[in-house]
Amino acid sequence: MSNYTRRSKHELARRVAQDIFDGACVNLGIGQPTLVANYLPADIEVVLHSENGILGMGPAPEPGHEDYDLINAGKQPVTLLPGGCYFHHADSFAMMRGGHLDICVLGAYQVSATGDLANWSTGEPGAIPAVGGAMDLAVGARQTWVMMDLLTRQGHSKVVPTCTYPLTGIGCVQRIYSDLATLQCTPRGLRLIDTVDGLDRAGLERLIGLPVAPPDEPAGR
Repeated sequence: MSNYTRRSKHELARRVAQDIFDGACVNLGIGQPTLVANYLPADIEVVLHSENGILGMGPAPEPGHEDYDLINAGKQPVTLLPGGCYFHHADSFAMMRGGHLDICVLGAYQVSATGDLANWSTGEPGAIPAVGGAMDLAVGARQTWVMMDLLTRQGHSKVVPTCTYPLTGIGCVQRIYSDLATLQCTPRGLRLIDTVDGLDRAGLERLIGLPVAPPDEPAGR
């Protein structure tokens, strides 16, 4: 029986937020990544971008104060901070493709140990593909971070030797933030950043079936 406790989606969002640096321009992908906006430290300035054409998003609006004319790419109501703006999505994609984003935080179906990303289709018959701007973000942002559950509902690792789902980008993921561990992806494999209490590196390796280098050693040794 496991003796560790998974991070809740809010705890995971807080963990991602603590690594975002002052002055960063950041895109938060659809789903769990949008929660990161609610946990950014108050003593730093981060400019949040949404691919449908917003710069300067704030945290989620208070209940009863939603404005459904002001939404993010996932059609969720958002707030706009002083100085924020909105514009045509073609300009937004030019920002994404032009290398103007410091970080994007995306969900994923699979991430390979070397940073390949699959997050737009499972390839199953009848599945609805939903690539959106993920390909543009994955290769356009200076850093691509993934935020996801480490295991599927069937208990299979989403961190894999090689992605079996259609790829979004190759070697584009630098960090994986999950409910059980934070990992760095390198061309030589995985390196541990941290785990939840009660889960050691050996236990993590058993869960994902892959070697994980200690935090103070290069991957692939």
